[in-house]
Amino acid sequence: MNDNNCRSTLLYKPNFSHMDFMDYYKILGVPKSAKPEEIKKAFRKLARKHHPDLNPNDKEAEKKFKEINEANEVLSNEADRKKYDEYGKDWKHADSFEAAKSRQQQSGNNAGQQFNGGEYGGDFSDFFGSMFGGGRQSSTAKFRGQDVQASLNLKLSDAYTSQQQTFTVNGKNIRLTFSAGIEDGQIIKLLGYGSPGMNGGPKGDLYITFSIQNDTKFRRQGDNLYSTMTIDLYTALLGGEILVDTFDGSVKLKIAPETASGATVKLKGKGFPVYKKEGSFGDLFINYQVTLPTQLTEEEKKLFDELKKLRQNGN
Repeated sequence: MNDNNCRSTLLYKPNFSHMDFMDYYKILGVPKSAKPEEIKKAFRKLARKHHPDLNPNDKEAEKKFKEINEANEVLSNEADRKKYDEYGKDWKHADSFEAAKSRQQQSGNNAGQQFNGGEYGGDFSDFFGSMFGGGRQSSTAKFRGQDVQASLNLKLSDAYTSQQQTFTVNGKNIRLTFSAGIEDGQIIKLLGYGSPGMNGGPKGDLYITFSIQNDTKFRRQGDNLYSTMTIDLYTALLGGEILVDTFDGSVKLKIAPETASGATVKLKGKGFPVYKKEGSFGDLFINYQVTLPTQLTEEEKKLFDELKKLRQNGN
């Protein structure tokens, strides 16, 4: 699909490192003991509710959407969640803190033992300063840059094929290629595309959350697609052949005689592409809905009456 026809929107999310402490669990409405699937479910529900596309010109909804994305990014990453649980708002400096603490312990300085199992009551930023003493070490300590969050809006029809998008973050043009079959809410991580580090520290990463809007008549569930097809009474009773729309064109489909309304058939391999499995597709499930004839003529009514009598006599 031509990039010019792929209308996508990148919503840049600034980091929140200099803001007041945010309780990520409270933002997502989950307990601290929440399992990964509970966090994922809560995130998707809230992201849809506060998505900018559904709340145009609503600054509060936009702010909430950014907070939800940041909370999900941290809590859905096992390593980051562990750091957050232990170090709170200073979790991004956990590696530097542990390294500094180790150096202090090796040198016999008790300062490295002031924190134990989350019992330190002050601000870790202050604690770093007290450990380094504002001296030579503090000016040479390397800190990793902040991660950057973004949301990329796509149509379902665009997600059917692999796409290449170019967008700008922090003044830098980034070309992103993503595979067909990407899902709504899925996150892609780009190493080193976040904010610069301090004192020569490594750059942060860029996390892109995909928001996919359905612009088709199909309903997607995982790799499978679902649609409804209406057939007339005569085709349902006697059978026949119809044209059925799939995502990549129309196919002929035979209708078995005496097909009931509500019956479902499966077209194998006519569903959505399986992410990062080239040539693999889900299935398409078609639900038949039988339509009854209307505005019957007198002759048609007589024929249906005769059919009714035949059925009654046959029983």
